[in-house]
Amino acid sequence: MLNLLMTLSERNTFFKIGVSFCAVCVLLILAASFLIIPLYQEGFYDNEINKEPLSEIEQPYQKTDPDLTAGIPRPASYFQSITSRILDNYYLAVHVSIIVIVLFSLIGMLLIHYYFERTSAPEIMYISIFIVSLSFEVIRLILPLQHIFIFSSFYVLITYRLLLFARFFGIFSLFTASICAAGLEIQKTRNVIFIIVIAALLITFSVPIDVLNWDTSLNIVNGYVSIFRMIELSAFITIMIGFLIASNIQESKEYVYVAVGSMLVMIGRNILIHTDNWIGPGPGIIMLSFGTWFLCSKLHKIHLWL
Repeated sequence: MLNLLMTLSERNTFFKIGVSFCAVCVLLILAASFLIIPLYQEGFYDNEINKEPLSEIEQPYQKTDPDLTAGIPRPASYFQSITSRILDNYYLAVHVSIIVIVLFSLIGMLLIHYYFERTSAPEIMYISIFIVSLSFEVIRLILPLQHIFIFSSFYVLITYRLLLFARFFGIFSLFTASICAAGLEIQKTRNVIFIIVIAALLITFSVPIDVLNWDTSLNIVNGYVSIFRMIELSAFITIMIGFLIASNIQESKEYVYVAVGSMLVMIGRNILIHTDNWIGPGPGIIMLSFGTWFLCSKLHKIHLWL
């Protein structure tokens, strides 16, 4: 009979693979930066049809005239809707946000591997999957790189579907972590991960994507945006409720901090993914960092004494 239980050794192997993958993504984004940052300075193109470089006043290092960039929509997240009234889009700020979130993913996995190598915490496996999923944000750089290497729209579509899959796979994994903490005994870890994969794939391949249109945060425009917001909001609320229930069941106030950590993580992630100006990177990385610290440090403290 196939052994469906994930042993501590196998989990640690996944941690090592995750660290290696995140390190590769960091190297990729650093290498790509040498090509992309000069592209921002020279002028970034509006779209695939109009390949005339932007004029000097439109370059991302400067404030852009809304009339000149009217064809490119701005992100519609809650935080972005406020900051977009203060600052116009800066592509370099978007690039920095991507670097920050990918670098954070590597640091987060290193800390998880260090602190939980010998600690039996069923939730941490799913939290680590969420952390690894953040590294896939490097895929967004395919949009500026497309103006250098002229990728086929087919490859852009495939890679962006991969990004959507990683995002929802990460959210569903964090949701599963909250269920584990709430007391649901999940013995067959591989089966659970398989179910999460199927759910993320169903969403990824059911959404229409227009590879010729993107917003100013280097996110390609896709359909069913309101539905996806509802899914993320529902997952966000359920994750917090799950950890609060765990606090009551386990009679441990540490899970309250874990719930706060999950809230900060989700908000920080959303800011870094959808920001297109210099206000976003700071609050995004602060919330993501403190949220992850709450999650990992409190879980480590809980399971250390079990």
